[in-house]
Amino acid sequence: MGLESMLAMGSAQADLWERVMDRRSFLAFAVLIAFPDPVRAQDRIVRAPSGQVRVETLARGLVHPWGLAFLPDGRMLVTERPGRLRLVSRDGNVSAPLAGVPRVFARGQGGLLDVALAPDFASSRWVYLSYAEPGPDGAGTAVARGRLGLAGLQDVEVIFRQVPKVDGSSHFGSRLVFSRDGRLFVTLGDRFKFNPAQDLASHLGKIVRISPDGTAPADNPFARGQGARPEIWSYGHRNVQGAALHPSTSVLWVHEMGPRGGNELTIAQARRNYGWPLVSWGRHYDGRAIPSPSTRPDLAGSLRQWTPVIAPSGMTFYTGSLFPAWHGSLLIGGLVARGVVRLTLQGQQVTGEERIPLGQRIRDVRQGPDGAVYVLTDEASGEILRLTPAG
Repeated sequence: MGLESMLAMGSAQADLWERVMDRRSFLAFAVLIAFPDPVRAQDRIVRAPSGQVRVETLARGLVHPWGLAFLPDGRMLVTERPGRLRLVSRDGNVSAPLAGVPRVFARGQGGLLDVALAPDFASSRWVYLSYAEPGPDGAGTAVARGRLGLAGLQDVEVIFRQVPKVDGSSHFGSRLVFSRDGRLFVTLGDRFKFNPAQDLASHLGKIVRISPDGTAPADNPFARGQGARPEIWSYGHRNVQGAALHPSTSVLWVHEMGPRGGNELTIAQARRNYGWPLVSWGRHYDGRAIPSPSTRPDLAGSLRQWTPVIAPSGMTFYTGSLFPAWHGSLLIGGLVARGVVRLTLQGQQVTGEERIPLGQRIRDVRQGPDGAVYVLTDEASGEILRLTPAG
């Protein structure tokens, strides 16, 4: 059965058909059989210091969903780490996989990662994907774009490739954030290689800033060479899996995974060195100490650090009115925290923190056009959860 025929079917039936045909999704398919109407899943109420939150399971059966982007009509594009892009309706119906997704390196932390719409999407239809790309020397994070059509992506082109590709299946990053001037920030992990995060001739452990076509903007901090990759914006990062523009200042805020401890929230500034692996709030996995950031005041510092870790992934500034107490807060998904971490802010100061417990690993968190908060759960049968005030 072709993709167009699947899309012509009821979306629930098409999704079931695709899952039957894809052995990699067997666990997710089993869940769909057990819960044949996931959109009707019963809501639950969780308690947080700022009030009760209603948690609705909007969609179910996604295989390790990783990134989410809202289309102008309220539908969602959702990535699955094994290499599938789905279209999810406002009421939670999940499409068959969309065509045009590049081949991904789906091992360990690798696979299809983030998704973002071009600022001019309404006219250009460009959709951007970050993913782990396989190659002769290993794998590296790449960015591709394609125009969204009726059955998937068309005119797909790879616009950026992390250099070098290396072996291993850890620390790919990667979040995509468009700045107000239309440039694209891409966060790149150190691929668990440590020292290359300090090497400006390498993309490992960097945040890069590129034009929509993948070229390096002339005003990038290392655009004139100096032995550095011209795409680099900042360096000394370990594994940034959350990034968002501040709604008032338009500067890029990021968080990243530390080793044993030391998850950090920072502001990503041009040319700054964020210290990895020279310093860290955490320790190496074998227990060896790492010098504290306080020993290197010449390196960029953090706004907040977490030890024990929350394992942050995904991040958004809440600007809606549905949760009045949350307005202006920073919402961060927590893999180890198993919920959403909400930070209250005053300027660049973190003034408070609360946890919204969800009991599941949270991979991404987004504000929807309706003011609700949407989160992805990082599970073999992952879900899209919709958070709204209760009562």
